[in-house]
Amino acid sequence: MSGSTTDTIRVLIVDDQMMVREGFSVLLNAMPGIEVAGEAVDGRQAVSQVAALRPDVVLMDIRMPELNGIEATREIVAADADAKVLVLTTFDLDEYVYQALRAGASGFLLKDASARQLADGVRVVASGEALLAPTVTRRLLTEFSKRAEAPRPPAMARIGDLTERETEVLVLIAQGLSNMEIAAHLVVAESTIKTHVSRILVKLGLRDRTQAAVFAYEARLVTPG
Repeated sequence: MSGSTTDTIRVLIVDDQMMVREGFSVLLNAMPGIEVAGEAVDGRQAVSQVAALRPDVVLMDIRMPELNGIEATREIVAADADAKVLVLTTFDLDEYVYQALRAGASGFLLKDASARQLADGVRVVASGEALLAPTVTRRLLTEFSKRAEAPRPPAMARIGDLTERETEVLVLIAQGLSNMEIAAHLVVAESTIKTHVSRILVKLGLRDRTQAAVFAYEARLVTPG
């Protein structure tokens, strides 16, 4: 992990409610391989804490004073921080969650998630290997990409940089398939898919699979519905 010298995943919890921060802190510290590196009460403090603590994952609430979770996510990503942002929300079809994903968040999690779901979500986002809750993420992207503006010419130009197979893999990523599932679907080795995914992210200038899914929906490579 980028923020530590061991395999321990270091987490920063960002929420303006003390009980929420304390609850998540207790749950995560009890999980093997995860430790809470710090807490922040708003987006502004989150940005400074990420710079100071270099966590692997940021659990980010959206609605906060000073600086909301969307803007904080955008600043963290713009600073080229290695931290992956996992947005916390009370309901999945939340337009703010969609905006946070567009801003650079790597996934989202419902606040009523169980301790195991919370820990699994942190591990998945930290690994960067799969979309978090792909079924729900796909539904969210489908719902709100319908409202997105037409793809900008630069975005379409970047799609042209992809090979036919890379475009095919991008569509399958947007449909919520893991590397293993994509490999089985295309009847190739999983290592081959990992190579394709890496090249897709580089060519499109994206951080991770969630960003690739958002891109695919907004570029209309995947038809909503």
